[in-house]
Amino acid sequence: MANIDNPAAETAAEGVYRIALGVEYKGSRYNGWQRQLSSATTVQEILENALGKVAATPVSLQCAGRTDAGVHACGQVVHFDTTVERSEKAWVMGTNASLPHDVSVTWARVMPPHFHARFKAIARRYRYVIYNDPIRPAHMGQEVTWNYRPLDVERMAEAAQYLIGTHDFSAFRAGQCQAKSPIKKMHHLRVTRHGKMIVIDVRANAFLHHMVRNIAGVLMTIGTGERPPQWALEVLQSRVRRNGGVTAHPFGLYLVQVEYHDEFALPERYIGPHFLTGFTGLAG
Repeated sequence: MANIDNPAAETAAEGVYRIALGVEYKGSRYNGWQRQLSSATTVQEILENALGKVAATPVSLQCAGRTDAGVHACGQVVHFDTTVERSEKAWVMGTNASLPHDVSVTWARVMPPHFHARFKAIARRYRYVIYNDPIRPAHMGQEVTWNYRPLDVERMAEAAQYLIGTHDFSAFRAGQCQAKSPIKKMHHLRVTRHGKMIVIDVRANAFLHHMVRNIAGVLMTIGTGERPPQWALEVLQSRVRRNGGVTAHPFGLYLVQVEYHDEFALPERYIGPHFLTGFTGLAG
């Protein structure tokens, strides 16, 4: 039987509310999502402190995807267990009142005891946003990745097709990755241009540490013409990380959606980030 002192419990204990939240944040000034033993500030720490004020008791969070330092989210899902009864509006508005400007709770739901933000997720979706122009942008410098070299989106999109499906993604995982298996199922990997913005949109059942950033690094190398599109397949089949080149910067990476079975009926929001919502073809 789970209890409120075990935040990793897969099932909430009797008499305990399991609350799910939608969260968005700009990760630029945080050392990632996960609370750390060091003095580094993390999103989890900031959010738990704010929720604790609403609950008037400490709160421990579980998230769907542990984002790295500098990585953003507009579709993060988290949950916590509590014996405190509050309205869904109070969890949202009360928590936001104590949060800094770069973290926001977007919705709250009381969930069935067996819901788990991480273990019940069936797919996750990220977007990597590249500003492609010879001149460094003065705005959104930590919200997009700048690449001054002209990128051929058609070459990048062709290369992306080699990575779709179920594969061993060892060549795209960081050395410190703790995932039990490198085999993941990639549902889609799309590359589109929107003016000076290039968006890499990737959806999979789960991701390895630095997987999206390493894919972005390979695709940008191909986009510059340094390597042919088939190089993506060669890197994949090698299963060796050093064959995949550099890891792309975290600035342009966003966790945009976490999917669950319909039984949980979580609120649906736009697929972000905010500044892309008006672009044709990026609505869903």
